[in-house]
Amino acid sequence: MRPVIFHNREHAGELLAEMLESFHKSPDTVVIGLPRGGVVTAFAVAKALKLPLDIVCPRKVGAPGNPEYAIGAVTESGETILNERVITAMGVNKELLHKIIEYERDVARARLELYRKGLPAQELKNKEVIIVDDGMATGHTMKAAIKSVRAQKPKRVIVAIPVTPQDTAKEISPTVDELFYYQAPAFFAAVGQFYEEFLPTTDEEVIYCLQQHSTH
Repeated sequence: MRPVIFHNREHAGELLAEMLESFHKSPDTVVIGLPRGGVVTAFAVAKALKLPLDIVCPRKVGAPGNPEYAIGAVTESGETILNERVITAMGVNKELLHKIIEYERDVARARLELYRKGLPAQELKNKEVIIVDDGMATGHTMKAAIKSVRAQKPKRVIVAIPVTPQDTAKEISPTVDELFYYQAPAFFAAVGQFYEEFLPTTDEEVIYCLQQHSTH
């Protein structure tokens, strides 16, 4: 079966919203987007389902000397997920790793402040929380986002993703109450391969989505 190629992040969000139709206008449900691209997808989901929208800001923790290689993730609240097996295998210096984590946490906090632009945070306690991203590769940032949301004592945590590798889906599924994904193709190189348009999302676009949705 050939994989679906989404037109763009909004299109992916609209398809996810169809899968999440049971949450339409649910009074106790909040949609959470992961910046940057995931907020655009989450905006489409929240708009279609007429639900509140908010964000958490997980940041990838890159390996020392190779920042593109993820060895974990951290959120603005300091919730951290690390791949201890890889860290041990690479012999990563713990002091240096701590500095990287602190730096990424500070960046996440600054991003959250920038994106919210004074908007109040949504109350997640006792709510059903749907965490949305535009795709999931290793799952590190999603795991950190789940941990951050869980810390706020929600009733249920749901993850909704347009595309993810099968192995990552299996890894994430036991950590949440429900996992929705539009497709989990056998061959997965990068999230962008499943989109016709996958340009980098700007800070301005993230701010627009949050501000625009808050007026509805």
